[in-house]
Amino acid sequence: MKARIYFLLIKIIKMKNFLLLLLLIPLSGINLQLHAQGDLLVSPVRVVFEGKKQKEEISLVNTGTDTAVYSVSFLQYKMTEDGGFEIITKPEAGQNFADPYLRIFPRKVTLAPREAQVIRLQLRKSPDMAAGEYRSHLYFRAEKGKSPLGMELKGKDTALMSVQITPVFGISIPIIIQTGEVKFTATLSNLQLEKLDTVQNLKFTINRMGNISCYGDLIAEYIPAQGKAIEIGVVRGVAVYTTVNKRNLSIKLNNLKAVDLSKGKIKLRYTTAKDLPFALYAEAELAL
Repeated sequence: MKARIYFLLIKIIKMKNFLLLLLLIPLSGINLQLHAQGDLLVSPVRVVFEGKKQKEEISLVNTGTDTAVYSVSFLQYKMTEDGGFEIITKPEAGQNFADPYLRIFPRKVTLAPREAQVIRLQLRKSPDMAAGEYRSHLYFRAEKGKSPLGMELKGKDTALMSVQITPVFGISIPIIIQTGEVKFTATLSNLQLEKLDTVQNLKFTINRMGNISCYGDLIAEYIPAQGKAIEIGVVRGVAVYTTVNKRNLSIKLNNLKAVDLSKGKIKLRYTTAKDLPFALYAEAELAL
């Protein structure tokens, strides 16, 4: 699916010549056509190998003012029902890793300010691959300086403690292989209107069945008793991966004067992404 942002906060505690490294990795499911984190721009942000496709090029651009070094590797994630991600080393039930069938070059790039470079990704299918979906995430991680995590130890007073926080940025994008006979179906359920002060959210569940993930846009419309439907909320690039059969989400609804959410109804549609030929995956309504 499209890009995901990962912010790695490395806290270095220096006390009596002892270094303690703590990695805190909050994950978010933001999906964009062109994605940037820190000073790195990546395009495309979602790669799907299907049919006879065997090669893909991924463009990296350093948008910063300093030369930067980025390492390229694979990470494995499973999705949870709330849309979060957890790092795993072994595939979950219904999940296959894609990286054994992929080659990437180069695995490390150095980019001057405003410089761009292409990463080449090649698929090498195996004849014994089972039908379905294979997924891994290509991870671009910034490397800071030559000393560990960009930090230099200074001074000789070991009786004092100092704390330095160094942000290390990275971007992870899903790489998906679909092979053999593949299909999925989706439904929408549990529509509820949630009011939080002046903010109103539409809560719901996407249910997925099949041997591949689903991916697309969610569009909420207000339908009055009389008159035309009004678009009141959109979320693009939403995926439900094969590690879950459902995903719980919410959409923040636009606060429009022409919309009275005490009457009428809300229609929610799950469709193909707007850059693909249109298809309706699922729809549901909530009477107000």
